[in-house]
Amino acid sequence: MVRIPALLLSLLVLCPFHALAEQRESYDYWRFDRELIRRGQQALFTCNGLFSSNRSLEQVFAQELAFLPEPIGTPSGGDYRVDRAGRTVTVGAEGYVPPVHAAFREGVGCVVLAPDQDLAAARELPQLTLPPLPGDPSELAWPDGDAVQEMAPEPEVARALKAASDWAFERESPEQVTTALLVVHRGQIVHERYAPGFDVSTRTRTWSAAKSITATLIGMLVDQGKLKLDAPLPFDWLPETRTGPDPRAAITLRHLLNMSSGLESVDNDGLEYATGSGLAYWAGSSSVHDARSRALIREPGTSWDYENYDTLLAVYAMKQALGDAKTYLEFPRKALLDRIGMRTTLIGVDRFGDFILSSQVETNARDLARFGLLYLNGGTWNGKRLISEDWIEFVRTPAPATATRGKEYGGQWWLVPDDRSDVPRDAYAAAGNRGQYVIVVPSHDVVIVRRGLDWGRQASTAGTSPARC
Repeated sequence: MVRIPALLLSLLVLCPFHALAEQRESYDYWRFDRELIRRGQQALFTCNGLFSSNRSLEQVFAQELAFLPEPIGTPSGGDYRVDRAGRTVTVGAEGYVPPVHAAFREGVGCVVLAPDQDLAAARELPQLTLPPLPGDPSELAWPDGDAVQEMAPEPEVARALKAASDWAFERESPEQVTTALLVVHRGQIVHERYAPGFDVSTRTRTWSAAKSITATLIGMLVDQGKLKLDAPLPFDWLPETRTGPDPRAAITLRHLLNMSSGLESVDNDGLEYATGSGLAYWAGSSSVHDARSRALIREPGTSWDYENYDTLLAVYAMKQALGDAKTYLEFPRKALLDRIGMRTTLIGVDRFGDFILSSQVETNARDLARFGLLYLNGGTWNGKRLISEDWIEFVRTPAPATATRGKEYGGQWWLVPDDRSDVPRDAYAAAGNRGQYVIVVPSHDVVIVRRGLDWGRQASTAGTSPARC
């Protein structure tokens, strides 16, 4: 009997734990969710393409849906239905995986319904019915409106702009499609160009460039004293702890905006389009409930992890600070969009009325240029301060947890990493999937907006970068 433990010990010495065969799953247990999300992505892309962007079905299939590995159907038909009168899109046939519906709603763009809801439920989805800003934007001078004064840059600058623009629009790149390029210098548009089928009014999805809009709205509340960067978050975590304090109470707004909450990662490692925030983006799940259900696995502030749910938790803190659903729903327009002339911008919500401000914003190049100008102008617009210089300094300060990765991220804005010497050190950017960029360069008094419908295959291999969301 004594020999058995001795033999076992000998075997473990010969074959230590790390040398034993690693267990690997051969079956994708997320197949159902992936198919549901696949249908939801197509429903939302098509719905917003048709009813938020006013693009044709042929254009949507050629570009918006080219991002998907296997779009369902073709422009001439398939397992999808478009109701133009009701402004809804349904993708997928009835079966084990149900069809997914998306419906356009005034003021917020398209919203995805839950798999067990039919289109009758679309009438109850949130909408924003604030009246439009007064005045005709075509008659209002830029940047408050769209009456742009013709600017003739110096010949050398004009040649450089044309060369960069030609490279962006005309180079041979089967997976990169530039749809808009806009350059603002000293407050005026000095270059503006659009791809065929796009113009100054065309809305497309910002993807994660929306995170910088989130930071701006939250910064306004911090400036007003309604939120605090380093105080406990104003909500409860799920599930509730049965005994003792919840360790997640140590997480602050600063940690969320720095993408260093320490919470369990659910949007990486091949699960980006299977679970986590993907179910809220594309399958009608709550953008708040599951975000509050993650476990703390690291000390807050010590590890950087690009997570949509960190942003969505910050958005939920914003909702709690504002106090009621109506004030919350109207806040982005009243506090920011209307005040800087972002007339065409739609901020999307989930079916519960919570903003999906980590990604789901539909807007055009000029509105994003206005947003960049707000930062270039130090947080003021027409002489009125909207965000403090202290807040701008915060979003431009590298998150402490990025010290080992080049200090590339601040407060929901991307920074110039330490190993880059080809761009000005003071540049910073709102950035998102499919080639969305708002680049602010204070030292050159420049804002650059690039919109794209890049379509490098997403599948499940995307990494932790702005290209993922």
